[in-house]
Amino acid sequence: MTRVDDLSLAEREASVLGPLAEHRTLIVPQVALLLGVSDGTAARRLRQLEQRQLLELRGIFKGLPAAAVIRGRGLRAVGSPLKAPQLNYNEYRHDIGVGWLWLAARAGSLGELRGLTTDRRMQGEDAIAVASGRPARWGVGLGLLGSHGRPQRHYPDLLLALASGHRVAVELELTAKSSGRMNRIMTAYASDSRVDEVLYLAANSSIAARVRESARRAGILERVHVQLLAPDGIAGADVATVRRSERAAARAAAAPDRAARGGGAER
Repeated sequence: MTRVDDLSLAEREASVLGPLAEHRTLIVPQVALLLGVSDGTAARRLRQLEQRQLLELRGIFKGLPAAAVIRGRGLRAVGSPLKAPQLNYNEYRHDIGVGWLWLAARAGSLGELRGLTTDRRMQGEDAIAVASGRPARWGVGLGLLGSHGRPQRHYPDLLLALASGHRVAVELELTAKSSGRMNRIMTAYASDSRVDEVLYLAANSSIAARVRESARRAGILERVHVQLLAPDGIAGADVATVRRSERAAARAAAAPDRAARGGGAER
C-alpha cells in the first residue's frame, strides 16, 4: 500500500482536495481516515493547504473537530467545475454524517463499487448542464416545477454503482420530512428505472416508520431498505454539542441588541 508520505506534492494535494471537492465539508478525523494518518498529521496537511489558499480550516463548533471547506482555488487545482461550497449550519450534522457514509462506502462496507457519487456533485453537474441547455443527468424527477419553471429533482445523499450492475441510492434521514414530501420522493424513485434499491439510514423509529409507509404507498417496499442509525453514529458532530454551540452563538448575536435597548448582560 502506498503511503501518503511517499506521494509527490501534486498527488498529496489531490488526495485531499479531490474528495473535498465532492463534499460541503470534511472534518479532520475523516481526512485522517481517508489518508491513513493520525488526526494531528491530517490537521497539519490541511493547514499547509490552507496557507496556500486552497481550502479553509474552520473550528465551527466549540468542542468538535475542525472542518475543512475547499475554496475556488482548490477546486480549480483539481479541475472541478463545481462552485465553492457554502455551509448551512442547520445541515452541518447531516453533512458530517454523509462524509462518514461516503468513507464507509468507499471502503466497501456497502458492497463492491464501480462508482460512488455525492449529492453535491450530482446537483452541481446538473446545474451546469441545465444552464447550458443540456438535460439533467442525475436525480429523480418529482413531477413539480420550480420557481423558474424547471422540473424539480430529488438527489440522494450518495448514489452507489455496484459491481453487480445495481444502482443504490443512499439517504441519511436525520429529521422527519412531511408525509407529502416523502410520498413524492418515493413516487419518484418508483418511476425511475435507473435506481434499483434505496437504503435509508433513519435517526429514530418514527422516521423509519414514515419511510416504510411512504415506500408501501408507492409500491416499492421491497426495494426500500431502512436501518436505524446508531445513537453515536455521527462521530465529530454529536447533536448535543451542536445544539449547545448554536444556542451560545444565538445568545452572543442577541447580546448587542439587548445592550442597545439598555438591557443588562445575561447572568
